[in-house]
Amino acid sequence: MKIDILLVDDHPSVMEGTKVLLEQEKDMFVKLANTPERALELVNAERFDVMLIDMHMPGMNGIDLAKQILRIAPNAVMLIYTGFEVSNHFNLIIEAGLAGFVSKTSGKEQLVTAVRCALRGEVVLPLTLVKQLRRVTASGPERTTGAPAAQSITDKEYSILKEIARGKSNKEIAGTVIMSQRSLEYCLTNLFQKLNVKSRIEAALKAKQMGILSDSDFVQMS
Repeated sequence: MKIDILLVDDHPSVMEGTKVLLEQEKDMFVKLANTPERALELVNAERFDVMLIDMHMPGMNGIDLAKQILRIAPNAVMLIYTGFEVSNHFNLIIEAGLAGFVSKTSGKEQLVTAVRCALRGEVVLPLTLVKQLRRVTASGPERTTGAPAAQSITDKEYSILKEIARGKSNKEIAGTVIMSQRSLEYCLTNLFQKLNVKSRIEAALKAKQMGILSDSDFVQMS
């Protein structure tokens, strides 16, 4: 059976490399879209068996794009395809109707397996995330007080937290996430309230404690 795949990513080298890997399978054929807008055009015009969607793209994140795709193709099978840690977006990914996510660092076998699993109607999740979810479930409600806040962190707030962890100033962060410093300050106020903290450093450390950020996010932080 022919498997038609749509890959949505704004990095040409990633797209071409992934296309080559997948098309080594005789039954897989990959079409590329380098913007969310192009992806929507293709979904309107063609039918795809599986879609691999980058999480972070200019103008629209992968979750929001998935929601728009489902309005056009309600039975679409989609996986978030990302080079970033997205475990903190787990609930949003599942609620958006996605079949899970696969890392851009995955080898050919992992990538092909993820596509075939999604086609069979199976959820695709990294083992590390499954273990985290098991620990949360087993720990009981008294040890999961941070969970609601983690679930409500938006994609933009996640990007801001990562920049804080890297030691960036408000001006630098505003430029990176493409918003005014005033809008950033408003976002930070809301973020502090969600995390129940009073400063940027506290927010980053609390996010690490809750599993939103990982140790690697703090490599540039003194």
